[in-house]
Order: sequence, then structure tokens, then C-alpha cells
Amino acid sequence: MIPSLLRVGTFGLLAACLSACSPDRKPHLEKVEAPKGLVALPMSIGGRAAASPGGSQAGFSKEEYTSQWPGTYFETAFAGRELFFRVGASHEILHVVVDGKPPLILTNPASGVYRLSGLSRKGHSVRILVATESQDAPNAFGGFGIPANEKALEITRRARQIEFIGDSYTVGYGNTSAKQECTSDEVWATTDDTQAFGPWTAAHYDADYQVNAISGRGMVRNYGGSGGDTLPEAYPYALFDKKQVYADPNWKPEILVIGLGTNDFSTPVHPGEKWKSEDELRNDYEASYVRFLKRLRARNPDAYFVLWGTELIDDEVKRVADEARAEGETRISFLAIDHLSFKGCHWHPSLADDRTIRDKLVEVIDSTSGIWQGK
Repeated sequence: MIPSLLRVGTFGLLAACLSACSPDRKPHLEKVEAPKGLVALPMSIGGRAAASPGGSQAGFSKEEYTSQWPGTYFETAFAGRELFFRVGASHEILHVVVDGKPPLILTNPASGVYRLSGLSRKGHSVRILVATESQDAPNAFGGFGIPANEKALEITRRARQIEFIGDSYTVGYGNTSAKQECTSDEVWATTDDTQAFGPWTAAHYDADYQVNAISGRGMVRNYGGSGGDTLPEAYPYALFDKKQVYADPNWKPEILVIGLGTNDFSTPVHPGEKWKSEDELRNDYEASYVRFLKRLRARNPDAYFVLWGTELIDDEVKRVADEARAEGETRISFLAIDHLSFKGCHWHPSLADDRTIRDKLVEVIDSTSGIWQGK
């Protein structure tokens, strides 16, 4: 069973160090052989992950956690000078954040055990975030361990939860790129979900979050009419192999932010696709979106929905919101986000655009009463 989503201090990182790293010490990461005598640390998991009994290495979790949806993060807290963690086979960029400081970066780390050292002996929070997208294969994480003379610190549940559902705009596809024309390798290297609008919005509210988004996928039609599951088809599952339905009774988001439709409409319908015209595609999109909202409402009876779109799709998304209201939905808003720069890879939102989207979401959330149910 996946551990419940928890927090340490402010947004899991502590606004200031639980105990500041001493001036002559700097956190340091290195791959090592795991020392004997490690003790497994409790941890919390943000995002979707599937647990399997693969944690055979002493001193770490008895289970291994695989994840494929973007935005997964693992966090813990302890008092001591060093921490160990284990990663499995994966193709990812990890951000290792200690006490809320700028991250240490692990790019495409080899499978094995890593040592985080150079810390003072007092209290620390550690958060490991997956920054990259992992459509091709899942990532694996094997938990945290500390020497027996160190001490685990209590971690407590966050009060707020937000879920973000969408496509590459929500993933943060190429958002840190300095250019729009990018190779596949450059897209991978410049995609940073930790700096996308979703995690930034969650940070504003000290909320746990999930980013359930896949680049290139749409509501009923993927980019260019390509194959593969649409986002609603993939959504129910923990991983993209569709073998395990995702279920966590502790995941009860107060807000669902949904941005879907760019891939449905950004390329014309081709001969041979099931829609004979753009009007047929539009009608299918709108009806399917309303049905998807009903599925989400059944899972989240008290959540507030924010549907957003850019100039390309805002008319269609607004019609979806209007139709949902006509069918009885009351906790819903439509948000048009226009005039973005799209200076990221392949004309995707840039970091500046992600800030703009975050700010507009914050405006909607703050102006709507009752979203947080008193939290």
C-alpha cells in the first residue's frame, strides 16, 4: 500500500532549515556501496506510484516504488549528518532538495545507492523530486536509510491537496529551454516539472499535488492523430501499462485543474481518422470532456474543478464548462489563459508562461469561496 501523502514543515522543505547547515558544510551526493547497519526511514510519496516487493537491500524500504506519471516526489526527515537512498533502473533527472535549499541534481543516475553527506548533526528535511517525463518506462525508487546512531523525525500530513490533469503544457515540456527548436534529447534535458505551473501553484498553498499529464495526449485525439491511449483512457491507472488501477484513500484533492484539448485541435483531421470533419471532432471532444468530468466528480465529490485553455481551445473548453453546468455541475470554473509567449521547446510554455498560469490560477482559487473547506 502506498504511504499517505505527508508533509514536513512548510511545503515539505521547511521555510528555513530545521537546523541550518553549518557554514563549512555543504551537502554532497555520491554513489556508494551501502554500508552495513542502515535503518530504513519512514517516507511520504507525492504523486502516483506502484509498490512491489522489490526492496531486498537491507536498510531500505521492503518495497520498491515505480512511478511514471510526472511530478512524483519522495520525502523524509531525520536528525544526523548523512542519509542514503536507493534508485532503480530509470532514465530521469532527480532534484535532491535539502532543507529547502537549491537542489542537488542527479542526471540519469545509475541504479544503486547514493549517499547524501556534508550535513550538520541536527534536523533535516529531504525531498527527492522527479523532474523529467517518463513515457517510455517507469522509474524506480527504493527508499531512504540512515545509520543506526541517527534519528528519524516525525512527518505530518499536509492539509491541502491539488491535482493537475493535462498534456505537455501541464508536464512542463521543455519549459527551461532557451530556444524553441529542440532535439528529443534537449526536450528531455529541459523539461522540469518541478518548475511547471502545477507544483508552483501547490507550493503557493503548501499543498501536496499530483501531476497526471502525458505529452501529446488529448481528450479524444492525440497529437496529429497518433496512436496510444488518450489521457482519459490512461488516467485510471498507476502506470501506463494499465495493469494496476490507481487507488489511494488518502488522496482527496480539493481542487482539480484540467487543461486538455490542445492536442485534439492543433493539427487538422486527416483522412482515415474516425472524425469526418472538425465539427465532428469538436462535438466528440465536448461530449467526452463532460463525461470525463462526471467520472472525476464520482471520485471527488467535494472537489472544485478549474478548466483552462489557451486561445487555440478556449471556446471549446468554455462550452464544456457551460454544458457541465447545464447538467448540474456547480463547483466549476472556466479560465482562459491567453497571450503566452510559448518560448519553450517546440513552442511550449516557458518558465515565464508557467508563472503566468500559476498567477491566474491563484487569482481564481483565491476569489472562490469554500474551495479549501476551512483548511
